Amino acid sequence: MNTKSSFTVGIVGATGAVGQELLQLLQERKFPVGTLRLFASARSVGKTMEFAGKKLTVEEAKLGVFADVDVAFFAAGGPVTRALAPDAVKAGCLVIDKSSAFRLDPAVPLVIPEINPQALRTHQGIIANPNCSTAVTLMALWPLHQRFGLKRYFAATYQSVSGTGADAVRELETQVQAHAKGAPLAHKVYPYQIAFNVIPQVDTFGPNGYTGEETKMMQESRKIMGLPQLKVSASCVRVPVVRAHSVAINAEFERPVSVEQARAAIAEFSGAELVDDPAKQSYPTPLDFSRKVKCGVGRIRVDTALDNGLALWVSGDNLWKGAALNAIQNAELMVRDGLLRPKSTLARV
Repeated sequence: MNTKSSFTVGIVGATGAVGQELLQLLQERKFPVGTLRLFASARSVGKTMEFAGKKLTVEEAKLGVFADVDVAFFAAGGPVTRALAPDAVKAGCLVIDKSSAFRLDPAVPLVIPEINPQALRTHQGIIANPNCSTAVTLMALWPLHQRFGLKRYFAATYQSVSGTGADAVRELETQVQAHAKGAPLAHKVYPYQIAFNVIPQVDTFGPNGYTGEETKMMQESRKIMGLPQLKVSASCVRVPVVRAHSVAINAEFERPVSVEQARAAIAEFSGAELVDDPAKQSYPTPLDFSRKVKCGVGRIRVDTALDNGLALWVSGDNLWKGAALNAIQNAELMVRDGLLRPKSTLARV
């Protein structure tokens, strides 16, 4: 992106899966980085990572390191965000956080820029990123809601192991290699073997039998879409796919639906790519939508069990739209609209 200003940018959790994607996307999308600072846990201090042809040394993520940072992308867990984000805000640093720590806080905007960019103007120092499954799901549902008025939706997710982290990716790869050798398939990250299997549990179970991931989809969809009474029922499943989540959606709308209008709405939406030609076996797959900016939507058909209903399928990169990309898109929009400026510039005003 083009801008006259450059920023001191921080990445908290730089050595993790999402942190590494942030590093790549900041460079590829030409975000106006003047200085980049990489933060991680104490055990990663001293490691080097490359950005724009330069070697950068990882610093410890701790209180007091944000004095000169304009915007910090938090790509660590909720405990890290809760411990460090208030300190960053106090130092005048904008925090864009991927964790669930502040998503449901009424004072913190939860933003997908293609859906509710106006919420960025209400921030008080922290902007939350949605859950990866929520983000991918809403890339399909938002344009349909605008066309037909969303009433409720049911979702079954097919979530890749990269959503759990690098250790889960290694576990899947190790199990596949062990299977090829006829060796035992050990598991540590998940409660069951993930290779050649599916696990109908993402996050821990709540008292109502729904997992945290399933509850997040309901709560976050309501907040992002501005539909506080939206009815959502989700079943979240981990599958042996390395990257990109997929979701089977059955949605009911207030107004009569048609496949043709639904396809047109998806095709016109900036966050989605229509891939829907049953005659040619054309539909999105996680492999095809890994490292893609847009989410793919297809298998659109009239639902046979819901009034004014549509059944559809969406695939999208959980590390991009579900995390790093969405965070950067929010920052880009704020820079474009003059909502984010370097501290050095503000000091001269």
